Amino acid sequence: MGRADTTGHVRERAAEASGLFAELREREFGYLDEGGHTYLDHTGAGLPPRSLVAGSARRITGGLFGNPHSESPASRASGDRLAEAREAVLRYFNADPAEYAVIFTPNATGALRLVGEAYPLGRGSRLVLSLDNHNSVNGLREYARARGAAVEYVPLRTPDLGIDEDRMHAALSARARRPGFGYGQRRPRGLLAYPAQSNFTGVQHSLEWIAAAQARGYDVVLDAAAYIPTNALDLGRHHPDFTVVSWYKLFGHPTGVGALVARRAALAKLRRPWFAGGTIYAVSAQAQWHVLADDEAAFEDGTVNFLAIPDVTAGLAWMERIGIDRVHDHVEALTGRLLAGLRTLRHGDGAPLVRVYGPDRTGAARGGTVALNVLDAGGRVVDERVIIRDSAAYGISLRTGCFCNPGAGEAAFDLSPRRLRRAARRRLGSLEDYLKLLHLPSAGAVRVSLGAASQPGDVETFLSFVAQTYRDRVPDVADLAPRLGC
Repeated sequence: MGRADTTGHVRERAAEASGLFAELREREFGYLDEGGHTYLDHTGAGLPPRSLVAGSARRITGGLFGNPHSESPASRASGDRLAEAREAVLRYFNADPAEYAVIFTPNATGALRLVGEAYPLGRGSRLVLSLDNHNSVNGLREYARARGAAVEYVPLRTPDLGIDEDRMHAALSARARRPGFGYGQRRPRGLLAYPAQSNFTGVQHSLEWIAAAQARGYDVVLDAAAYIPTNALDLGRHHPDFTVVSWYKLFGHPTGVGALVARRAALAKLRRPWFAGGTIYAVSAQAQWHVLADDEAAFEDGTVNFLAIPDVTAGLAWMERIGIDRVHDHVEALTGRLLAGLRTLRHGDGAPLVRVYGPDRTGAARGGTVALNVLDAGGRVVDERVIIRDSAAYGISLRTGCFCNPGAGEAAFDLSPRRLRRAARRRLGSLEDYLKLLHLPSAGAVRVSLGAASQPGDVETFLSFVAQTYRDRVPDVADLAPRLGC
């Protein structure tokens, strides 16, 4: 096949994909255009396809489902749907059922809390975190500190805000003092926790860190919440010990359901500090003993959301019909279009109109999440409250702030640990006072994120909004509501 023929086939596939997602937008997400919405917060939440919501209603109203902690017909119906959902999750991630178990949680945060409260961190063990982490992952450090474990953050390199590889290798290779051993024992043990994709910048961090950490005696917590909506995660190739997800991030419906996909060997290390309904198979109140269930049920507190969890099965089937690789290519193309457009936005004097954080081009190192600040005619960062006010009036839904990811924000805004420690010693009256102390013009960035429902028109709408609203202007900042938090 000649070069021209190859190029022609690529163009045909691109045209076919474009038609597929245009039809998908009209059929499943028509409520966007019908309501005049431009939705650019897919990292915050995926959008629910109409067919999934309608199918959920038909299933619930067309059958009888009861509390699965029984053997009644209604209970067995729920139990069967739960088993199907576990199988669907493992199949979607190419995870061997002999190696992995699926525990349903309220969200990714609930999955992380389960690991944090039950993992045997203690004196002599270490928790290694990338600076780029959602606060739900950062929260693991409080469990570690309470038990005397060492905590270390691995910084980010600039300007792309990827993980500093040398510092990561050093952190994973650090000598650890463990009970019964002296210094010099090269057997660090504990947890490495990091995101497959940043929810702040869209940077994708290498999954090769999983095996590298495990080879040094660590278990690995992989935050895949921002990654899986547009990327395939193959747990037959990469084997994190604990993977956390929220399903609404992937296909919008249902909310309130996440999962911890855990290696059974790692699950066996967890020691729960309590028990609850559904987690045990034997218990005595008077003699004060209990025996935890020996399967996933030992980690699912109370009654799981048995009416919503079957929607995960339907959602994964919906995604498989579309093809996650097609979604990836679609979002990558739109992200490239967005980044290219942002690079062209200039004030009349040629000064840039936006500042992008992280990679400013598509490729293997980034996903469909773009963090930026808008710059006014004087080169100053436009207050994020102005952006959210003006974009809402334009019919655009996006996100502003620090996105529950302070570390990536600190790296993006070049905040040194010294400055942050100095601010921590002060007890000031408001967030505004802290921003002044840190010499920050804004409480965060603007985040634009794309997904399966996105179309080229959404990108163009945002680019036009920025140009028309802020080019050669200094926005009015009067009457802005006070900030309550980041």
